[in-house]
Amino acid sequence: MKISISTLNSAADTAARAIPPLWPLASSVAVNPFLGQSGETLAQVGARLGRVGGVPVTMPRTWYHTRILDGTITDADIEAALMAAKGKDLPDLARIKALAQTNAAGQTAQPTIADLAAKASGIDWPGVIADRFGAWAAGYFDQGQALWAAPLRRGAYEAWRQTATHDLTPEIVGLKGFGQFVSETPDTAEEAKLRAVDRLGLPEDALETYLHQLLFSLGGWAQVARYHLWQAELGGGSDHTITDILTIRLLWEEALLAQYEDQIGGKWQAVKEAHAAPVEPDADLVRNAILQDAWERSVQRDLAQTLAAPARVALSERPALQAAFCIDVRSEVFRRALESVDQNIQTLGFAGFFGLTASHKGFASDVEEHRLPVLLNAGVTSTSQGDDVEADQTARFKARASRAWGRFKLAAVSSFAFVEATGPIYAGKLVRDALNLAPNEAPGGPAPRLDPASDLGAQVDAAETILRAMSFTTNFARLVVLAGHGANVVNNPFASGLHCGACGGYSGEVNARLLAGLLNAPDVRTALIGRGIDVPQDTLFLAALHDTTTDAITLYDQDCDTTGHRGDLQQARDWFKAAGKVTRGERSLRLPRAASDDAMTLRARDWAETRPEWALAGCKAFIAAPRHRTAGKDMEGRAFLHDYDWANDKGFGVLELIMTAPVVVASWISLQYYGSTVAPDTFGAGNKLLHNVTGGIGVVEGNGGTLRAGLPWQSVHEGDDYAHDPLRLSVCIEAPRETMTDILKRHDGVRDLFDNGWLHLFSLNENGHMGWRYEGNLQWSKVPGVSDHPSELMATG
Repeated sequence: MKISISTLNSAADTAARAIPPLWPLASSVAVNPFLGQSGETLAQVGARLGRVGGVPVTMPRTWYHTRILDGTITDADIEAALMAAKGKDLPDLARIKALAQTNAAGQTAQPTIADLAAKASGIDWPGVIADRFGAWAAGYFDQGQALWAAPLRRGAYEAWRQTATHDLTPEIVGLKGFGQFVSETPDTAEEAKLRAVDRLGLPEDALETYLHQLLFSLGGWAQVARYHLWQAELGGGSDHTITDILTIRLLWEEALLAQYEDQIGGKWQAVKEAHAAPVEPDADLVRNAILQDAWERSVQRDLAQTLAAPARVALSERPALQAAFCIDVRSEVFRRALESVDQNIQTLGFAGFFGLTASHKGFASDVEEHRLPVLLNAGVTSTSQGDDVEADQTARFKARASRAWGRFKLAAVSSFAFVEATGPIYAGKLVRDALNLAPNEAPGGPAPRLDPASDLGAQVDAAETILRAMSFTTNFARLVVLAGHGANVVNNPFASGLHCGACGGYSGEVNARLLAGLLNAPDVRTALIGRGIDVPQDTLFLAALHDTTTDAITLYDQDCDTTGHRGDLQQARDWFKAAGKVTRGERSLRLPRAASDDAMTLRARDWAETRPEWALAGCKAFIAAPRHRTAGKDMEGRAFLHDYDWANDKGFGVLELIMTAPVVVASWISLQYYGSTVAPDTFGAGNKLLHNVTGGIGVVEGNGGTLRAGLPWQSVHEGDDYAHDPLRLSVCIEAPRETMTDILKRHDGVRDLFDNGWLHLFSLNENGHMGWRYEGNLQWSKVPGVSDHPSELMATG
């Protein structure tokens, strides 16, 4: 039966949404590689990704066996995981422990026509496709790296056709008449896609996973196309790039089948039947998921013990210093160190964009930097461009000269003579870089401002919303530091991935400086009194930047009048310096070749350093509760800490925001690290030593082929062992269970994450202990061993 265009378009759209987006290197953010599969369980996704790519979704079984032997995973953990498992013919405790001693056979992907043709002919057709598609895509998606830009076309399909008709490589390799074949394809991608599916004889039931597989085989290039769709839909529009490249991949299949059908026809029929079968996990996948769950329960047990330890008493008097940091796990170490310096210091945790969704233009730049979570649209525009026209023009001329010089170095006319003619000029730079003498400099420039400026009512609304979202409405210190964060590294294509994910892959000083200016405005403060927030006249809000590579704090004290706070500033600098030393001492224990404080600082300037810091490796928990629940407790730099007091959250709007925004972003981070660890060949970016930046978009290993997405191997592995434990994030929130249940009812996407086990949800009781576990389907169960005290928090969910 012939497939209708509406059915095919629906299947193509479903396949496209099974692909996660990939942000460009300049503003890269962590992305959940299982984004399109959150409606299924880990075992079900293992079956799906096994069919389309042979992808593992858990560690090898012997990984868990090691943890069973050393007592990390207990019998009680395994029994609890078995009770929670869904499926038939589940093994008992003894059987699952026996199974863990040997690795199960991995999932084998169904072959594409290219795979079948390669086996029949001895020609590496998947490699040829990756090479030729990658060469075209690098030019089509280029963001300014290429010296000769690809001409603009109406769409990816048309652009590829005009290139492929002149590409002789496929015919030289052995695909007869490929150029002629491409020239005779239909003029529209929709017609070409329909014709290809008809000639391939694909039944409707096979479309879902087969089309997914074709996009999956294109690696990061499909993810770049998915990013274009994501961005278009975020702005209320649409984009057909990803379905265009699906059509391109289908045409390769069509051409190969036409040439090799006599040799592979029978095998191709078997493949179609396999794709038409329902996607169901086998017994091995279910057992692997049970072992993963048991391990996560063992880690949650340790987390529960940490949270149950005696808590630091909340400050009742006015703090000597308050410092708000991003909820990024790297901030946890610094916050703990800073509070240990003086018991009268209070820290807070809030998403690093500080509630300001700014599209920002930096000094002497017209580039719009979206310094906000990628889930959101920009709400305000800002700029750092001041009234000094001469300085602006000078900076622009220098930037243009630098770009021109860079392009000259790479131009064909100068490539051979360049090194001989100009090599001596670079001697000083080579020596400086080799000896790590370049300074660590924080972003500076004029203070950013909203442009256009908001009216007073909008400013007051924003200030009130942000302060209440931070649970920060009383007991203000004389000095309140708002610290964004960023990384100071050299020779690292993934530098933006070390910056603030809540700021769209940029450093966080712009948002911190904007908020400090807003909260220092006298008319805003006066209006806040009528909203029930009385900020003392002597309170100064000051922006800062936490360098997560060196743990240095830069204060932007030039942004405001600090005349009456010079003593406070000097004391704060001393405290930050002492806390930085403590933090570096703790972090050095995890980093290779970091035996001294100086060695930690030099990593930022070392152009050969593949691990300048561990970024978010090791993340395991998200905790939304008052700070005194976690203060003084060693979270090992593995927890996102969001300050939240449910008693002050009238209507629970802040709780709903936390569960639908920061929690989701944290899940993306956690699952990117998870995927890059359990399946590095698929969801990881490969080896940094082999990377070449392509089009300013991403990296390839070597000189071409498939674009790599995810984290480099050096970001999750320290050489001898893993630096990241692949765990699904445990979310712990101190709030009434019935309220969290109501929020899950209203947000299907968030509920899917918890119901299908991509996140674990716990309710903290009135003592800040992990009292209740969310079991899915809007049901809760009491955590064993936690004492029950009647309170609103303990009401039945």
